Amino acid sequence: MSTPESTKVPAGLVDLAAERVDGKALFANDEFFAEKENLLRPGRGVFIPDKYTDRGKWMDGWESRRRRTPGYDWCVVQLGLRGVIRQLDIDTNHFLGNHPPFASLDGLDLASGFPADAAAMETLPWQEILQKSPLDPGSQNIFDVANEGTRTHLRLNIFPDGGVARLRVYGVVVPDWSKFKAGELVDLAAVENGGVPLVCSDMFFSSMNNLIMPGRSENMGDGWETKRRRGPGYDWIILKLGRAGTIRKIEVDTNHFKGNYPDTCLIEGCTAPDASTEELKTDAVQWREILPQTKLEAHTRHYFEEELAHTENCTHVRLNIYPDGGVSRLRVWGTV
Repeated sequence: MSTPESTKVPAGLVDLAAERVDGKALFANDEFFAEKENLLRPGRGVFIPDKYTDRGKWMDGWESRRRRTPGYDWCVVQLGLRGVIRQLDIDTNHFLGNHPPFASLDGLDLASGFPADAAAMETLPWQEILQKSPLDPGSQNIFDVANEGTRTHLRLNIFPDGGVARLRVYGVVVPDWSKFKAGELVDLAAVENGGVPLVCSDMFFSSMNNLIMPGRSENMGDGWETKRRRGPGYDWIILKLGRAGTIRKIEVDTNHFKGNYPDTCLIEGCTAPDASTEELKTDAVQWREILPQTKLEAHTRHYFEEELAHTENCTHVRLNIYPDGGVSRLRVWGTV
């Protein structure tokens, strides 16, 4: 079994538009039946049969009114993380007789903020990312994106009207490294700095992508948790750092994990900028011990500094947990 979140996020990519990474729905020309903000919320949306508002059926998504004139409806989204888009999911879950038959997507890379006047958006240098394409009702409509440009904003166009439950924008984060001072400690594993989980032994209860999200976890489901191990061995996760660096400090946070935290952990690093995920799982890569196997406690932020072996030019880290359990966050501070 895999978690719902893990089935949706392609390995090595991040949802650049997600609400949890500060993605925002800025403008929509029409949101009569359901608000644009729903597009970026977690999950695929829910359906409550008997729930209505004074405007009609309550829907967990963005839904415009029935168009009676020529044209189409649109919504502008500000990405929470600037990056290169690899894949789109225009999810029409629960929208069956009211989904848009077609959609397209345009993108921008803005150095400054989006104009406050929605009318000014037509003067911006939009580039087509997804041409007008058919959508299926009640479905995750997946589209690959070949355009290599970086993006900060998107415009979702639906033809002619209707409802979309969620918009997922999977890509590679492109941080602005110029904002950091030379020698400054940076969380090299953080999602906002380009860190990304690549592969793990198991994520039965919750996704590996939670491990490097901003802030502390909200609950036990907002972390990485494996199933109970009934045989020999241990669980592990491999993460690619946003930039190669010298690791100075590590935090392993077991927040909310009380009866199911790992007994111990061990952390390794490697210098393998061009290694494939499969190579990272084998002896083709030389892993070096950064933190020796160390006892963990329940519901605790563990900080390690003096215990760490000096590791320069580290591109990946591997967190091993013994024998299994849950970790809410991993922070890997270093100098670039």
